[in-house]
Amino acid sequence: MNTATGQLGFDTLLQAAETDNRVRRIERETAHLPGTMAEALPYYRLLLRQHHAAMLAANVDETMRLREEARRLALKLNGGEPGILAGPEAPGCVLERESAAKPGSVPRWGQTGAFIIELGSMQVAIDLNGIFGIGSSVGFWPGFAAHAVELDKPFLSSTGYRSFLGIHADPQAELSPDEFAAKVVGGYVARELGGKLVTIDQRYRERAA
Repeated sequence: MNTATGQLGFDTLLQAAETDNRVRRIERETAHLPGTMAEALPYYRLLLRQHHAAMLAANVDETMRLREEARRLALKLNGGEPGILAGPEAPGCVLERESAAKPGSVPRWGQTGAFIIELGSMQVAIDLNGIFGIGSSVGFWPGFAAHAVELDKPFLSSTGYRSFLGIHADPQAELSPDEFAAKVVGGYVARELGGKLVTIDQRYRERAA
């Protein structure tokens, strides 16, 4: 028997066994979850309400458990395969899009949403990440993007945009998403900008016009 060929066959068997084990594990972990999008959407919206309550209670363990449950739901809808956020029709993207907050309204914790906050004379448009956002499996606070509303007025960056990801702060009870965004942006202006806003560069104002 050719040793190389035999080893190749053995490796293939190991890989197949590993795949089978992964599939069985996923099936066990997701057996209680809906298997169609029509059934999954109301279940996902219930998870969002529970997640919002857990965030308001600063219950880290329950918050992370619910995020993992949402991930498993999307994984089941994707046939157990990765790529739950791989494109507009991927299960995670559909769940987020169909359960997003109405434009302009402050979302629940876990919803994606776009709203405006005011800090003194500065208006900031916030795009808040949802339950599947970057870093949501390891950090308590979600990330968000901040955009200038009035490009001709001083802002917190010369580009009219700044991303806030990987926010490290202790959990705080009864903090709403808009209050959270205002605290983060206000803290950034105070610490990084010395309390002074900056003029948005002309090229970025022209690009947005």
